[in-house]
Amino acid sequence: MKTRIITAVVALLLFVPIVLYGNWPFTLLVFAMATVGLHELLNIKKDVKSLLPTCISFLALWAFLCKNIEVFEQWIPLSFMQLLIIFVMLLCVLTVTSKNRISIESIGFYFIATMYITIGFSFLVQAREHGISFILFILFIIWATDSGAYFVGSSLGKHKLWPSISPNKTIEGAIGGTLIALLVGIIFHLVHPFEYSLWVIALISIGIAVVGQLGDLVASAMKRHFSVKDFGYVLPGHGGIMDRFDSLIFVLPFLYVVQFI
Repeated sequence: MKTRIITAVVALLLFVPIVLYGNWPFTLLVFAMATVGLHELLNIKKDVKSLLPTCISFLALWAFLCKNIEVFEQWIPLSFMQLLIIFVMLLCVLTVTSKNRISIESIGFYFIATMYITIGFSFLVQAREHGISFILFILFIIWATDSGAYFVGSSLGKHKLWPSISPNKTIEGAIGGTLIALLVGIIFHLVHPFEYSLWVIALISIGIAVVGQLGDLVASAMKRHFSVKDFGYVLPGHGGIMDRFDSLIFVLPFLYVVQFI
């Protein structure tokens, strides 16, 4: 517990000022977190150790991120779709050049892992570009959901939410986390109003809470499938980047779809 608390304090002292400042330090932080996140995700599949597709995946990640960040967009003369086509074709060609040593299943994993990280972290930059209030609102709702689900689940939880994937989560905890997230969202809007109505903010808060918990379950399903406890160890006591940002990178694409960011 002591290690967990120390890591959380140090991480917040480093993360919060960069988030508040924004600009290029925040962009570089996102690139770094996305790179570590992809490494963690590829590393959980023990038979994915081929150097060439790994390098292609990282290059694709950086190219996709640059294409989605206005200040770097001019560095990449190709469209996002052109980059995607090249990425898919290169991965598929590897199955031939490696004489099937790199299987189509492995290629699929490289593709899904890269796009999963790309989509989540590219929208993190976009959320910050909308303004500090947007990124703080999103973070507060996610933290409120996690904390609410933990405390309500610990005290009132009796019915398992999805025991085969995450045995400690309860239905009561999920509902409690969502309600507390709703309360935090409403308070945030009253203190720092958005251009949306209170009803819209309430619905967005509930959506973030629900989708965030789904993102957490997706990450748990991955870890259970590959028989790992944590994605990584870069954050002592907390696991890896993917263990801390699994909800966030699932929520951000949702907020883009509903046109909140």
